[in-house]
Amino acid sequence: MKNVRPYTARLFAAVLAASAAVPVVAVAENSATVGGLTFVNKGLVGIGRIPANQRDKFGETFGSGSGMAVDPAAWSRDGAGYKGTLYLLPDRGYNAVGTVDYRPRLNTISIGLTPTAPRAAPEAGKEQSGVDAKLVDSTLFVDDKGGDMTGLDPESGVRPAAGNFPALPQATNGKIALDNEAIIRMADGSMFVSDEYGPYIYRFSADGHLLSATQPPKALLPMRKGALSFASNNPGPGASAPDPKDPETGRQNNQGLEGMAMTPDGKFIIAVLQSAARQDGGDSGSTRQNTRALIYDAADPDHLKLVHEYVVPLPVFKDAKDKTTIAAESEIVALSDKTFLMLARDSGNGQGLKGDTSLYRKVDIVDVSAATDIAGSDFDDGKPIAPKGVVDPSLTQATLTPFIDLNDKADLARFGLHNGAPNDKNNLSEKWEAMGLASVLDPNLPDDYFLIVVNDNDFLTQDGFQVGAAYKADGGADVDTMFQVFQVTLPGLKK
Repeated sequence: MKNVRPYTARLFAAVLAASAAVPVVAVAENSATVGGLTFVNKGLVGIGRIPANQRDKFGETFGSGSGMAVDPAAWSRDGAGYKGTLYLLPDRGYNAVGTVDYRPRLNTISIGLTPTAPRAAPEAGKEQSGVDAKLVDSTLFVDDKGGDMTGLDPESGVRPAAGNFPALPQATNGKIALDNEAIIRMADGSMFVSDEYGPYIYRFSADGHLLSATQPPKALLPMRKGALSFASNNPGPGASAPDPKDPETGRQNNQGLEGMAMTPDGKFIIAVLQSAARQDGGDSGSTRQNTRALIYDAADPDHLKLVHEYVVPLPVFKDAKDKTTIAAESEIVALSDKTFLMLARDSGNGQGLKGDTSLYRKVDIVDVSAATDIAGSDFDDGKPIAPKGVVDPSLTQATLTPFIDLNDKADLARFGLHNGAPNDKNNLSEKWEAMGLASVLDPNLPDDYFLIVVNDNDFLTQDGFQVGAAYKADGGADVDTMFQVFQVTLPGLKK
């Protein structure tokens, strides 16, 4: 990485995984056996919040975890407690009626953790005091010329390719449009950020200046009427909806590179599309199961090279009406260039929404070691990998092994939380979209880590201020940023 080492390099190592994805292999309660190794979920050990009406240094409402990076160099232990730094990535701003001219940014969080012993009951009255999280700084992202970027839907706007940059999403105000979803932060402070609109991988300097952009294979680029069209069908006030409303091929609206992570050795970046591309079954909610994982060689950070690509089947579950439904991918944590943790979830349920009970929020282990590598094949040029949701018979998918259920009632109850009615502030919110690992730093538990999971609160508050105007979120909810911390045993991982 040109003398750049990823912060995550000291936290993980290669993990072998071999399991059936559909159907899923049977596993013991709270554990997953993969490649002869047993991974253990010891459960929740800490909960914390940042209030919904928190404002950043620019005076705007704080939006929480669409993506997260843990700084292991700042992570330390002092007796029974821990302290460190997290970097949280909000997405494109509060969206009430279409998108707004929100300036993309990165938030720096100081975190203190006093974990409860696994499976123990927290002290009465302190069920949600194990995590102390505070917003300490915010950094704006700016384009390659130093100009503001925007969360506005780019409609049909395209900035033509020039220099080392490909064609970029551009809003009607001339700003580059960015709906950031995942982050990799390097040891020198520079960052890779994945995007929904592109779906692209952007590289930024430590102070937030755009350095480069990586365009995905043609098969993932959103196309309308034969032309590149980055619109996501969320026009800003007075703007026009795209025609047609959905791309004909490429990523579906709002289903871009939702998950991204760097491998422990710093050699590869893994990026995962949130659900199937349009031609791969993504034109229907019931057939969008087969998404793609892109593996990039990161030797030259400004010119990422696609070296592998695999079909990843998303989890399938039954909704409240007993209808078969696909859970969308929300975030990943790389364990090697062949394995990663994947957080997938349902939508439309949780605090602040009409629906109160989530039916699927889980972390699975994904293994691509036996999957067909389609990088550079006809499937990258537009040939469907799964037309109408049926996988091409020449392809072998990645496999999934279930690991952590975020909706575990008993685990939530220990910390005064629940999934479902009453739909109050102790009901989990809808979107859990950020993950990161930090070592337990215990010589007696050399394979134990804290898995930190954070929600995206969608800027929902009754005391909001953004883009020069006050607002109150529809529905009357104040959705806090919430931190859930799990203790997990991950054998064989490199410190």
